[in-house]
Amino acid sequence: MSDLLTLFPGQGSQVAGMAEYLWEYPNARKTFAQAGDVLGWDIGDLCRHGSLEELTRTDRTQPALLTCSVAVWRLLEEKGASFLVAAGHSLGEYSALVVTGHLDFADAVHVVEQRGLAMQACAEDRGGAMAAILGLEDEQVEEICASVGEVWLANYNSPGQVVVSGAVEAVRDAGRLAGERGAKRVVPLAVSGAFHTPFMAGAAKALREALEEVDFRAGEGRFFSTTEIRFPEADELRNVLARQLTSPVRFSQSMDAVLHGADAPARGLEVGPGAVLAGLMKRIARDFPVRTTGDAELLRRALQEAGGEPEGGE
Repeated sequence: MSDLLTLFPGQGSQVAGMAEYLWEYPNARKTFAQAGDVLGWDIGDLCRHGSLEELTRTDRTQPALLTCSVAVWRLLEEKGASFLVAAGHSLGEYSALVVTGHLDFADAVHVVEQRGLAMQACAEDRGGAMAAILGLEDEQVEEICASVGEVWLANYNSPGQVVVSGAVEAVRDAGRLAGERGAKRVVPLAVSGAFHTPFMAGAAKALREALEEVDFRAGEGRFFSTTEIRFPEADELRNVLARQLTSPVRFSQSMDAVLHGADAPARGLEVGPGAVLAGLMKRIARDFPVRTTGDAELLRRALQEAGGEPEGGE
């Protein structure tokens, strides 16, 4: 798998019971126990038995998705899996930083919990909304946002699929204008705040303080930032992650850059719950194959390709 692009999902990929299929693997259980020791609560129980409502709480979602993704990668890695480039969508960048060796897993768990708490507090203070707009060019949506004010293009997910974020009324107005200009659909998102906009400035400040408590290492793997559209150096990562909260996720442009750059990967693997990023990749690069690991059968296939399935049970 040395020609592999590993992709790590962000908030929105959580589902109830998303770790149940991992529980037969001792290394996965150890990963959840390690995260629980950092958090002081049973994250494994949440990811196996928690309700979707609880899993959708920002301060719970973030460590839950991180831990699930890292657990899956550790299963693949113990069978010899390797990768050429690692990237993530927003929160998923923390998973990518762990597997590239830039950030210790325990530190990442602590930071993303603080990140979630800060984002939730900021959302409660500033409010805000987000909506996906389907079927328009990026430039058209950018023009709409500029004309409305207090709404920004927050996620460049794939050609014809973007997300706007900002004040509640502004997002509603932007959606209405998008419909008038021919958008196929405008879908309000079930979030509590205006993520990846200046509304998150307070959260970015709190996150920066949390990031000051951890060390970033040179690592052994290549991490590509989907907000910066580049490979940042280790000594830049603290600032990159702080800027991420108020900057748009440029996933579409980032994948174009990775797939058309030097030493481009030949295939992809979405590591963790769901298949959101694999779906986006079909729109970005139709001929680029991306597999997923979000259920027991898909994980078994990925493990077999990596060199064999780890033994289940005790």
